[in-house]
Amino acid sequence: MSTSSPEAVKKLLENMQTDLRSLSMECKKKFPPVKEAAESGIVKIKTIAARNTDILAALKENSSEVVQPFLMGCGTKEPKITQLCLAAIQRLMSHEVVSEAAAGNIINMLWQLMENGLEELKLLQTVLVLLTTNTVVHDEVLSKAIVLCFRLHFTKDNITNNTAAATVRQVVTVVFERMVAEDERFKGIVEQPPPVQGNTNRRSVSTLRPSAKDAYMLFQDLCQLVNADAPYWLVGMTEMTRTFGLELLESVLNDFPGVFLQHQEFSFLLKERVCPLVIKLFSPNIKFRQGSSSAASPAPVEKPYFPICMRLLRVVSVLIKHFYSLLVTECEIFLSLLVKFLDGEKPQWLRAVAVESVHRLCVQPHLLRSFCQSYDMKQHSTKVFRDIVNALGSFIQSLFIVPNAGNIAAVSAPAGGSGSGAQGTAQGGPGTGGVSGNLTTQAAFEYRGTWIPLMTVSVQGSAKATYLEMLDKVEPPSIPEGYAMSVAFSALLDLVRGITSMIERELAAEEEVAAEFREAHPDQEWQPLPGAHLVWEEMVSACWCGLLAALSLLLDASTDETATENILKAELTMASLCGRLGLVTPRDAFITAICKASLPPHYALTVLSSNAANLSSKAYSIQGQSVQIISPSSESHQQVVAVGQPLTAQPQGTVVLTAKNIQCMRTLLNLAHCHGAVLGTSWQLVLATLQHLVWILGLKPGVGGALKPGRAVEGPSTVLTTAVMTDLPVISNILSRLFESSQYLDDVSLHHLINALCSLSLEAMEMAYGNNKEPSLFAVAKLLETGLVNMDRIEILWRPLTGHLLEVCQHPNSRMREWGAEALTALIKAGLAYKHDPPLAQNQRLQLLLLNPLKELSNVLHADIRQKQLESVLQILQSQGDSLGPGWPLVLGVIGAIRNDQGESLIRTAFQCLQLVVTDFLPTMPCTCLQIVVDVAGSFGLQNQELNISLTSIGLLWNISDYFFQRGEAITQELEREEEALQKQAQEKGETLNRPFHPAPPFDCLWLCLYAKLGELCVDPRPAVRKSAGQTLFSTIAAHGTLLQQPTWHIVVWKVLFHLLDCVRTSSTTADKEKIESGGGNILIHHSRDTAEKQWAETWVLTLAGVARIFNTRRYLLQQLGDFFEAWEVLLNHIQSAALSKNNEVSLAALKSFQEILQIVTPVKDSDKAGDALAAMGVPPVLIDPLSASGPGRPLVRSDSLVERLTRYNGAELQAPPPGEESALEDSALWWSAWNTWYRTGTDSTRPPSGPTEKLSFIPSQPFLTALIQIFPALYQHIKANFSMEDLKKLGVILHGAVSVPISSDASPFILPSYTEAVLTSLQEAVLTSLDVLQKAICVGPENLQVMYPAIFEQLLLFVEFSCKPPQYGRMETKHVANAKYNQAEWVALNYVPFAERSLEVVVDLYHKTACHKAVINEKVLQNIIKTLRMPLGLKYACPSESTWKLAVSSLLKVLSIGLPVARQHASSGKFDTMWPELANAFEDFLFTKSTPPDNLSIQEFQKNEAIDVEVVQLISTEILPFANFIPKDFVGQIMAMLNKGSIHSQSPSFTEAEIDVRMREEFSKVCFETLLQFSFSNKVTTPQEGYISRMALSVLLKRSQDVLRRYVEDERLSGRCPLPRQQVTEIIFVLKAISTLMDSLKKTQPENVDGNTWAQVIALYPTLVECITCSSSEVSSALKEALGPFKDFMQPPVSRVQNGES
Repeated sequence: MSTSSPEAVKKLLENMQTDLRSLSMECKKKFPPVKEAAESGIVKIKTIAARNTDILAALKENSSEVVQPFLMGCGTKEPKITQLCLAAIQRLMSHEVVSEAAAGNIINMLWQLMENGLEELKLLQTVLVLLTTNTVVHDEVLSKAIVLCFRLHFTKDNITNNTAAATVRQVVTVVFERMVAEDERFKGIVEQPPPVQGNTNRRSVSTLRPSAKDAYMLFQDLCQLVNADAPYWLVGMTEMTRTFGLELLESVLNDFPGVFLQHQEFSFLLKERVCPLVIKLFSPNIKFRQGSSSAASPAPVEKPYFPICMRLLRVVSVLIKHFYSLLVTECEIFLSLLVKFLDGEKPQWLRAVAVESVHRLCVQPHLLRSFCQSYDMKQHSTKVFRDIVNALGSFIQSLFIVPNAGNIAAVSAPAGGSGSGAQGTAQGGPGTGGVSGNLTTQAAFEYRGTWIPLMTVSVQGSAKATYLEMLDKVEPPSIPEGYAMSVAFSALLDLVRGITSMIERELAAEEEVAAEFREAHPDQEWQPLPGAHLVWEEMVSACWCGLLAALSLLLDASTDETATENILKAELTMASLCGRLGLVTPRDAFITAICKASLPPHYALTVLSSNAANLSSKAYSIQGQSVQIISPSSESHQQVVAVGQPLTAQPQGTVVLTAKNIQCMRTLLNLAHCHGAVLGTSWQLVLATLQHLVWILGLKPGVGGALKPGRAVEGPSTVLTTAVMTDLPVISNILSRLFESSQYLDDVSLHHLINALCSLSLEAMEMAYGNNKEPSLFAVAKLLETGLVNMDRIEILWRPLTGHLLEVCQHPNSRMREWGAEALTALIKAGLAYKHDPPLAQNQRLQLLLLNPLKELSNVLHADIRQKQLESVLQILQSQGDSLGPGWPLVLGVIGAIRNDQGESLIRTAFQCLQLVVTDFLPTMPCTCLQIVVDVAGSFGLQNQELNISLTSIGLLWNISDYFFQRGEAITQELEREEEALQKQAQEKGETLNRPFHPAPPFDCLWLCLYAKLGELCVDPRPAVRKSAGQTLFSTIAAHGTLLQQPTWHIVVWKVLFHLLDCVRTSSTTADKEKIESGGGNILIHHSRDTAEKQWAETWVLTLAGVARIFNTRRYLLQQLGDFFEAWEVLLNHIQSAALSKNNEVSLAALKSFQEILQIVTPVKDSDKAGDALAAMGVPPVLIDPLSASGPGRPLVRSDSLVERLTRYNGAELQAPPPGEESALEDSALWWSAWNTWYRTGTDSTRPPSGPTEKLSFIPSQPFLTALIQIFPALYQHIKANFSMEDLKKLGVILHGAVSVPISSDASPFILPSYTEAVLTSLQEAVLTSLDVLQKAICVGPENLQVMYPAIFEQLLLFVEFSCKPPQYGRMETKHVANAKYNQAEWVALNYVPFAERSLEVVVDLYHKTACHKAVINEKVLQNIIKTLRMPLGLKYACPSESTWKLAVSSLLKVLSIGLPVARQHASSGKFDTMWPELANAFEDFLFTKSTPPDNLSIQEFQKNEAIDVEVVQLISTEILPFANFIPKDFVGQIMAMLNKGSIHSQSPSFTEAEIDVRMREEFSKVCFETLLQFSFSNKVTTPQEGYISRMALSVLLKRSQDVLRRYVEDERLSGRCPLPRQQVTEIIFVLKAISTLMDSLKKTQPENVDGNTWAQVIALYPTLVECITCSSSEVSSALKEALGPFKDFMQPPVSRVQNGES
């Protein structure tokens, strides 16, 4: 409720009436006048209330009268009444109804009360109410009221004193507040400034308004009072204290600075009165030096007095704070004083309050800036700002150096060495000031035994003082230990914080302005105002040394994490600020400090030491005292959190890291992370330190360069406490983030960073030389990280980055290079994967730039680096293979840069890359790179480290060729475009285009390069490679050759194929014959491949076969090249030399190739696509290989005989070529050339060795000879037209030679049939086939060919002889197959019997056809046949094979059945005369052979053989004897003699009893006998001579029988019981049988043909026969029975005797 509201007014009136009533009541008895006054007052009030609407105004008007009763009441001096009255007066005052006059009266009344010492508190209250509620009190009244309060302040009563003091303060404030209010009212009115008068002591106050005037008078008197002078205005003051005066001055100055600044009068007071006063009062403090003896100064020195000193400092603080601008000079003095008070010689309490004052300044950065501008930046002025900072620094230092009493302690140590950490020793400070040495948990600083606790003195940024506030203390308080340090520490921190934040705010504002300006005027350069920068720079320059000195010392001494954190933060902000302002030296100094603090004490790190040396030489002075940057103490009681290895070239002991080191390290990281842009060259310091810390902590780089905790490799392991273990991931994370944030640096800063890292890395490399210690990989890892995050501007740092990493890759220390390579490859991969703008595909330059270092790595010799390089190529291919484009040559170059000395795994990795390229990327690369791919693949084939890779790379070449084939058109177009461009360039330069195989078109050149590569591989030292390459080369030529243009084929034939053949032939012939032991490891080598020679043989085979196949399949195309005949000759020459090589495999293969090129199908015309399709599929359209039943190509129905097959082939396949074509097939020159080759080959290979066979000469194998001979029929078809007798003879020699070659015993089981089987070897079959072909050709050929028949017979008969007389091969000894030992090197003669027999069959067959040919008759072919057969016939059982003589007999019979009629026919010509004796001899030799049948011959066999003999006799009886008239007589005589001999043939003596009757050849005898008889009796005897022969024979026979019988009977008788010898028994049996045969014959013939004499002889036998009856042998008896039987025919009645029995 406001005082003017109706209710309030009403209440006021009521209260006043009540008060007056109470007053009148109280005074009724003692003080009637008062009572009356009171009552009249009531009336007065009522009247006023009734008359006026504005009651309050009326009251005020009449206030003197209204107040009067109460004043009178106070005059009574009655306590009760006085109190009542004072309360009433106060009520009136509070309603502001007191006029000026009334107020004066009230004050006078209060003065009286005061002098009487009554109601002092009430008085004060009343004064206060009066002065605060209104402004009616002025001038003297006011001064009187103020004096009243002052007087009350100095009473004896404590409460009154204090209340009075408070009231004075409030009153003083009120006075000034009134002035401020007054100024407000008049603010709008511009006044005429008063003329400035002379500088009198008392300035005229006439110009001031009333309230201002009061204030002025009051302030002036306060100064007077403090100065102990009489006041001008405050009349009536009795006493005053300085302390109270100073407090009042301070409060006025502090609360109303505006008054002093706005009014010159007041400013004048400040300058003229306050400052001199302060300076005067300070004097005792200035002069006083603690501990100085009185002798030092004669005048007694007034001691500093704490209460005044402290208040003076407060005043100074206020003056400086508010009136600095007015009092520049004075402030300079004050500040200098303040600095002096910090001196060590001043009393502790003085220093404490001085520090508090300094702290107050430090929290006002703008003030500090003004100092700097006003003093430090002016010439000839004290460097106040610098001194303040330095004073703080040296103050802090002095606290650590505890002086001894009586000594003046030297603040600084002698210059501390060269900054290598030599400690400055504090002179005169051995005493430790009783500091406890043990660790306490309290935050404190500790340095060289001085322990100073740290207290919380104020909130950051506010200077809350303790001792400056102790206004009630009179005696100097005792300062707790550490208080001054704590304040100083806070002051330092606040100073740094204030300055840096102020400058940074202003910098930010300036940058904003700059940015706006640039937007508005993009074309103009923004120029900042230089003034601001100068101030900032000056401020930093002035303070950095002192700050650094103090902060470094505190950092070293700090034992509290928070304190440490604050110090570090201060150093950090300073460093960053210096960086932003471009002040390099201070920036580096602060950074160095942080770095040093991060590392263990005395850690030798050159970068820092040199920097510290610069600093320690900067001793700076504070008013004559030299302050040094104190070197770190090493005895700080810090918690050790890690023990590790120092990073040095020489191994040292371990070093210790404390928690504080780690804390500093984090600050360092923070600095680099947040302020990287301003670090510039000091990156070097930061990174070097971090590297060492990382090393000591044992962090090792991991993927992408991030550091992970790893174990230290050498020396005692790193020891980490759990505390630091939990920190490590954080540290490593910050480290990584630090380098990630490099992406926000500008280019220049980034370059600084990169350069710093590179030089760090160089140091690490230096250190890692020549020892195997684990190197520091920090720099390399961080280069990688930095590169990775700056991919978007990689070009600007790529060269320095990769250039350096390439150097690292060549470092001898493996770990170092491994990381170099890791970093480099990671960067390249990232660079290629990064989405650049524009993309890499459109920025070839960048792509090549990125890939180039990868190529450079190929020059590094270390295998591990190459491994890394290749692995990354593999990854690049997998991820970016599609987009490499122009980078392909580089990548392929890397893949192909392999050497044999690089070891397997490298080659394997490189090869994986190549495989990937060939399988996936051929289509994406420019065609010009394809040739490089071929070269690279080839080089993998040629490397000799890993066989499988060589083989697989050949497979790749095949894939590549396939790709060429499929994409032929596209590749051709692109290559031709490229070629045109190159051609154009070459012409412009006036050069010729130079590329391999130039004249060929570019696509063909690609093929030729491929062929050439494969050709090189075909002569590789390793057999497997040669084999594979050979197969591939020929397959690809076969499959894809169609794409080549015709002239290119010329190059293929001469430069590729023949060149290859030459090389292979040379290598094969010179290859080593040494046996190769098992091929490394456990691989067994087959005996057919166990010498180099044998392995080369295989290659030769392959190559020759391949070339031959190409000649075969591409004949049509090749023939169109001009020099086909030369090529043919060369090829044949190769075939011949291979065929004659002393290697069975090669020679046989050569013949197969020979066969292949001879059996050529009519070439397919281009129009006929079927053949092309076959060829493209790699199926050569050749006839089947005659050695295999059915081969590739066209399936032919298998026919039984080779001959048929060949003739069919000749008929079917070799049709005339298309009309109008000059058919090369019939080009006989080619065929005769082939025949000559065949003949030379055959002659050389079958010629038997001439010399003695001690040294085993080479003997061709059976398959070889077979193949050789098998070629002839096919060849013959083409040369038969001109095949002469001469040629036939040549052929014969070869055939004979071939058949005569023996087999080596180890091959025999595979070639020879078992001895008993009559099978031909394939060679023999081939020989016969050749002759067969010939004879068939002769048969259908013209007459002149038929003269060749006898020659063929001759050849065949030679072969027939082999059955009994195997051929000799030179002088070589051969064994019979049965006696040869399989595994010894012996030579086995073949079983020639089947061959001879087959030849014989051919002879018979041929003779059958040609018996009547003139040539056959003339050349006595029949006689030759018989002559040849005589041998087996004569040998009979002695023949090597039983079948031989049997065949000989049957053949003889067949031949004779054909030949004898011919012979008889030509009997007259005498052409057969010589044949007959030959034939007779043949019969004789056969029928009466000298050889005995073998013992084991069975009876059945014997009987069969006998049947054959019988057959011969029958032939004689049917074919010869009947035609005796055409046959020479002697011949017939011989025959008769034979028959005779046969008919009485005796048995061979070897038979057993049982078989004796069978073995007598009785059947044969019987037939001979019968033939003889028949020939004797049956026909009319044409000549007496013949008859005589037969009769002679009969009588001889009968006579012999008679003798035998007689002798037998006699012997039988003589022998008695003993049986006779078996032969005799056999003989008698035969005779008996002969007799019975004769009887039969006689019975059958016509009686007139039988000579009587014969009868007589027959009958004469009878008695002898009868005599034999007594014999005991049953066999004889049975034979006798048969013999006697026929005699019955003679038993007939005798007829009349005619003469003498003669006729």
